[in-house]
Amino acid sequence: MAELQKDFLFVLIKSLTTSEKRQFKLYVNRLGINVDAKFLLLFSEIDKMTEYDENVIINKKISTKQQLSNLKAHLYKQILVSLRMNPSHQNYRIQLREQLDFANILYQKGLYKQALKILDKTKQTALELDEKSIALEIIDLEKVIESQFITRSVEGRADELIKQSKEISKQNHYATELSNLSLKLYSEMLTHGYVKNDEDRAEVMEIFNAQIRKIAFEKLNFTEKLWYFKAHVWKNQLLQEYKYTLKYAFQWVDLFHKNPDMIVSHPVWYIKGNTYLLKILFLYGNIDILEESFKQFNTIVTSSSFTQNENVQLLVFMTYYNTLMNIHFVKGEFFSGSKLIPEIELKMEKFRDKIDEHHYMILYLKMAAMFFGSKKFETSIKYSLKVIESKGNVQEDLLFHTRILILMAKHESGNDEDYDEFIKATSKFAKKMKKPDEFHFESIQFFKNLNNLLPDKQLEAFKTFDKKLEIFSENEYYRRSLFYIDIHGWIKSKVRNVDVIEIIKEKVRYKRKN
Repeated sequence: MAELQKDFLFVLIKSLTTSEKRQFKLYVNRLGINVDAKFLLLFSEIDKMTEYDENVIINKKISTKQQLSNLKAHLYKQILVSLRMNPSHQNYRIQLREQLDFANILYQKGLYKQALKILDKTKQTALELDEKSIALEIIDLEKVIESQFITRSVEGRADELIKQSKEISKQNHYATELSNLSLKLYSEMLTHGYVKNDEDRAEVMEIFNAQIRKIAFEKLNFTEKLWYFKAHVWKNQLLQEYKYTLKYAFQWVDLFHKNPDMIVSHPVWYIKGNTYLLKILFLYGNIDILEESFKQFNTIVTSSSFTQNENVQLLVFMTYYNTLMNIHFVKGEFFSGSKLIPEIELKMEKFRDKIDEHHYMILYLKMAAMFFGSKKFETSIKYSLKVIESKGNVQEDLLFHTRILILMAKHESGNDEDYDEFIKATSKFAKKMKKPDEFHFESIQFFKNLNNLLPDKQLEAFKTFDKKLEIFSENEYYRRSLFYIDIHGWIKSKVRNVDVIEIIKEKVRYKRKN
């Protein structure tokens, strides 16, 4: 992945479909450019490559080393222009901006009436789609034209444009404040992770309250409500308050269901809302509601009216397979769940250069957990190692819990050849974590002691650790740690001498009764 990221042009060309490549060549020929133009030769050469190699380009005299940077930049721009013209990449934002561009051209030619007619129609569409930023740009251009093109209705038009401008500016202010807050909270989650003490909690609440108290919910339109719900979801995720995360994730998705036209306009945020909703339903373990919501999500994203592009396909893939595996986890269906893995890996390869490393590794951790549940312990270790050996940017908690899964698999398989060395490495890793806590060190100590005990003494160690995990599960700041890998369910299965699947099925039955 790192290699692909080094050259954006290579990645862009490799992302093109056969039809997009054909259109690019047609577009170049329509320009009347000689078929031997250097940037077209460069396109053809890079298209043949499996890995980007600058020396091949220079050796074939397509470009000198000094000229290559400019040639690549020109080719990159021409590909983007070609893609912009492709109907498959047309969406309402591009269409709105295209109309705004047309109006600008007409204005510059002095064709004011024609420009105003396009602007008025485009503005109405922008307002219907809640695209207030574009609407404000349109109004600004209308003001410029009206100030030069005198009509008898100029007084009424002026008042109308001033009123619209003020209303949209206020809405844009709300949207800016809420989007800034949402982004800040999301950044906190990625940078520092979930709150681990009262001090962390106070810091998050200070960030949140400083912005949210300025917002009057009843004055919000669709976009502002969307950012409002996002901010609450991310705040409650940080605080590990899953009851409220569920509440606002549901409102986020329900906002789209109440405004179905916006699903077409904002497919990414519809998918993201469902991603959080389905994830929190998994954490709650309520299989009935989880499956019902998952079915509704699939029905909408596979409908003919749902927007289809590579970005959307990637997000649907991530949400679909993460949720599908989660459903198998909740039900304890590890054997049938593990049969999905070849299919998932095949699709992962398709999106390899588009998925960030953290989310890529989450899929591998889930695969490793699925193999563990289906008693394929060596395979579980193999997939877990893909995570801890990753050189990308992966959250510390994910890496730590992958190590715990490896220790569980080593214990079950009896493969303790490098057990002590792995314990030492895990302990060293925990000490280097930004915010290690008691759970991390207690878990390491448990596995360290376990390997030194005779089989008849291990049951007592499991019972002792089970009691500690009960205490951890009651602490709101440790609760999240028990969600990564169901270590508690595994410990309980040892204490009660039953298969871990039985523990999971009991949880599902309990959730259904409640």
